[in-house]
Amino acid sequence: MRRKFKVMVNGKEYVVEIEELGEPNSQAPIQPRYEIKPESSKPSTPKPAETSAEEGAVTSPMPGKILDIRVSKGDKVKIGDVLIILEAMKMENEIVAPKDGIVKEVRVNVGDKVDRGSVLIVIGE
Repeated sequence: MRRKFKVMVNGKEYVVEIEELGEPNSQAPIQPRYEIKPESSKPSTPKPAETSAEEGAVTSPMPGKILDIRVSKGDKVKIGDVLIILEAMKMENEIVAPKDGIVKEVRVNVGDKVDRGSVLIVIGE
């Protein structure tokens, strides 16, 4: 026997058709195989870049290619300011300042290929 149901997934309504394959056991509770968690309604913000053991060093979170450098030595930056655009897996990723400060060093150039953990910029007080 086929039955139709309306279901809501991430705010969209779908009509699904389900075929019952045997006699239902009214005594046994139905156990879900997985849980669907709703996505967060707040917009995602860029994650601040990691800093290495070197004081104030902003490192690459993944291997990629430097597409753009938005700051220069001596610039004042605030937490969340975009420092570098890094291309990884054909996607542009914003590398943002993890803290307020002054750019002490820019260790990469546009076109450089970097590995995960490479120091890109050093931010000081």
